[in-house]
Amino acid sequence: MTFIKTTEQDSKYNDLEKKELSEILNDMNREDKTVPIAVEKAIPQIEKLVEQIVAKLKNSGRLFYIGAGTSGRLGIVDASECPPTFGVSHELVIGLIAGGDQAIRKSVEFAEDSQTQGWVDLSKHNINENDVVIGIAASGTTPYVIAALEKCNKNNIVTGCITCNDKSPLALTAQFPIVVIVGPEYLTGSSRMKAGTAQKLVLNMISTSTMIQLGKVKGNKMVDMQLSNNKLVKRGIDILKSELNIVESEAEILIKTYGNVRNALKNYKQK
Repeated sequence: MTFIKTTEQDSKYNDLEKKELSEILNDMNREDKTVPIAVEKAIPQIEKLVEQIVAKLKNSGRLFYIGAGTSGRLGIVDASECPPTFGVSHELVIGLIAGGDQAIRKSVEFAEDSQTQGWVDLSKHNINENDVVIGIAASGTTPYVIAALEKCNKNNIVTGCITCNDKSPLALTAQFPIVVIVGPEYLTGSSRMKAGTAQKLVLNMISTSTMIQLGKVKGNKMVDMQLSNNKLVKRGIDILKSELNIVESEAEILIKTYGNVRNALKNYKQK
């Protein structure tokens, strides 16, 4: 089966150092506009994977993202946003990166080349058949990620992936692959650009649609969000004012009394 790593192919643009700044920025923007279209083509794949995630999480399972470099960092970002946005446990969605937490800020040399550490990292969390593991790798060739998914498959754990190369080893390993073909990068091989944007868009879709399906949203509001700063407290108050048609002072009392928006809505209606 033919595998062409389009993310590594030569940029459609050349002599970048000779271009005017405005031309560079407009060319980059032109390329970026193609990414949502590429993601749209993968929606059927995204839907199949989200169905698996929702079923597992409803059965006390967890969602794991595992990746290296930019891909690993994007997974960690998405996982870390789930508790404050949806009020879920930090143990429900977990992001793992090759090289460990130090790799979030600084590259750890050769960490992504290990064919054993991915499974070791998952095992630290007592990974089991109730869980789902999504490997994230733009190239689709990262050993750390592929080997981890192979072990998951052998242990009856549902696997998915987000990659930007068709028929890549990772796409062929995952049970539910998501392949977003973004083509060559503006800067040849710099997959933190279009590929990274595509991965972020897909991660947004996975986590948000999953949480909606799990009942963590009411209408279009984040009623389970953690009120961890003044901005979010104000948002919670505004939601209560809108939903209950009450004045701000009453909404403030409800927030202080019940601690979050959902509890305030529930208890107010019982009066």
